[in-house]
Amino acid sequence: MNPINAPTKPAAALYLPIKSLGPQHRERICAHLLALDEGDRYLRFGYPAGDVQIRRYVDSMNLARDDVFGIFNRKLELLAMAHLAYAVSPDCSHCAEFGVSVSSHARGRGYGARLFERATMHARNEGVDMMFIHALSENTAMLNIARKAGARLVRDGSETEAFLQLPPANFDTVISELVQEQVAQTDYHLKRQAHAFRRMLAVMQEIRRGVREVKDNAPA
Repeated sequence: MNPINAPTKPAAALYLPIKSLGPQHRERICAHLLALDEGDRYLRFGYPAGDVQIRRYVDSMNLARDDVFGIFNRKLELLAMAHLAYAVSPDCSHCAEFGVSVSSHARGRGYGARLFERATMHARNEGVDMMFIHALSENTAMLNIARKAGARLVRDGSETEAFLQLPPANFDTVISELVQEQVAQTDYHLKRQAHAFRRMLAVMQEIRRGVREVKDNAPA
């Protein structure tokens, strides 16, 4: 079944917090991509990108024009992210390219598929009618996601292009995106507060440990 028109999902899947990212998250985006191993970098970028190339890619991301979505853990580490890059050519003004990466320890949770669905919904709401994916032909996980969505796959040797025609936005896509973004914003805010609280507790424990050591070593 095409996930664009899929029926209501289980609550756990529906409310997986997927947050839209902005310029303030650029360092977290960079840290996520730098943590990918050589094989994952090869699949994500089409070549074994080094640290310099990844930093250049992150620095060149136009976060005022493009859209980036991410899934965070409780430590505010970016587990998975999707980049929805809009075409700049007037002839392709309603087109966007999708790219995704998932940390190795977060595989098997469906994050790639959920990010694809989130990006697809947002693209529809932005008036995009054609989304495409450029991937290595060996990137079966990404191509399977595109195929299940109904994309047309065109293989050219070691590379494959996937083209997905998107229907227009409707009331459901607009409201669903508003709800999901609000859930994600609230989740991120709570995680940030909890993270700050844990850091404060760690500092207090260090101080107490230091005071205790001073007392223990003080002359009688």
